Amino acid sequence: MTETDALLDGASLLKKLCGEARWGLAATRASILEAAHPQIGAALVEHSTFVAHPWRRLRNTVVSTQRIVSGDEGTRDKETARLNRLHGRISGTDSHGRPYDAMDPEARAWVVASLFESTVTMCRLGGQPLDREEQEQLYAEFRAFLGHMGDEDGGSLPATLEEFWPYYDRTIEEGLENTEAVHAVLYRLFAEVPAPPLLREHPAAWAAIRALAGPVATAITVASLPESYRRQAYLTAVPGAGVLMHGAYLTAGLATRLLPSAWTRTEVLMDVLNLDSGAVSPVVDSLRDHAGKVGALVRLVAPLPARSGGDGSARRSAVRFFAEVLDQTGDGHLDWPDLAAMAREIASRLDLDAQGEDRLFTAFAAWWDELRTALDADGDGRIDAHEYATATTLPGRALIDIAEVLFDAADADGDQVITPDEYRVLFRTTFDHDPSAGPAALTRSAFTREFLTFMAGRHHSDAYDDLLTRT
Repeated sequence: MTETDALLDGASLLKKLCGEARWGLAATRASILEAAHPQIGAALVEHSTFVAHPWRRLRNTVVSTQRIVSGDEGTRDKETARLNRLHGRISGTDSHGRPYDAMDPEARAWVVASLFESTVTMCRLGGQPLDREEQEQLYAEFRAFLGHMGDEDGGSLPATLEEFWPYYDRTIEEGLENTEAVHAVLYRLFAEVPAPPLLREHPAAWAAIRALAGPVATAITVASLPESYRRQAYLTAVPGAGVLMHGAYLTAGLATRLLPSAWTRTEVLMDVLNLDSGAVSPVVDSLRDHAGKVGALVRLVAPLPARSGGDGSARRSAVRFFAEVLDQTGDGHLDWPDLAAMAREIASRLDLDAQGEDRLFTAFAAWWDELRTALDADGDGRIDAHEYATATTLPGRALIDIAEVLFDAADADGDQVITPDEYRVLFRTTFDHDPSAGPAALTRSAFTREFLTFMAGRHHSDAYDDLLTRT
């Protein structure tokens, strides 16, 4: 057993705190501090799907963290290798001409530093501050976490807790900026966040909830940030925000201590974010029942027009398909980061190895080359909705190659058909099947046809909507 495994196994404080649903407060606060780092902020703006697909991003982050913090040694090794491969593909130049790289040791250290400090802050504001010994244990575990990611001996993080706090204060004062990513989270994401899976079928109810919850979330998050950063970033806490923020953290802390653990563990959040998985949870059932009642009440007040179904018969307009499917980063344009985001989501769903990932990303890169050559009318290196919508024909050869790669990856046993179980791994649902037609199986040609119908024909598909458009 390695030193990292010894620290993260057994009575790990990091494992305990990450397993509490309230850790979402710490993670949200840390995400702002991370976004304020120039390199991280640039990578988020250019490559992340956190604005357009926040719930998918949250679910993937929670799953990845659980694998590293709570998994066995083999699970940790596999997950860290996967994350490093994905991060190794994220690099570029920001709007000021400065290079960024998701594998930069300083940037990676700051991600872990912000999570550690935000976790300490969460405990303090929650009414149970960590003592010195607990902080030292938690810091050692976070350094071990970074070490397991490949940054030996804690990477660029200071070696001791005493050295950490001057490093943290110095970075806050001198290393952070008022980045575009910070404003995207605080003022765009919170205001425009799409409905979570639990309320996906109740858009009116979610609109009403978001109108209240969005400003409150922004106020709580801003008030929780270090005052020195708020000052330099011109982030003003509205009157009463401090009291609201303290109340939110204290309530979350009390709930964690007083309510049954079944209500306050991260697993509850995972069930809420993955309603299509078939998992049964009394907590989720209760929340689903209340969501239905709220939705019915709102519909009585403001009925919604009928919506087209998702059975594949309804067609999207080209502009809507562009916005819902292709523009994964939500910046209004289609470029390589959007297709890379699709590839990342598929690779994560199928848990591909390095060879499988390389083949998938190569296929998507070929599709991007086709799209850019055929549709980039003004030569600016990206495709806007107008260029896509006015195209008379769409490239297809690379799409067929992607379908082939998808089929081979999903066909876990290599028998040249996709069974319902294999289909469910990729799409979290199964395909329709008539039992009288014999054993259920999806051939390569049928799978390819379904994929092309969705991607080129712009038809709705429950399966591909879940994979590529769910928020």
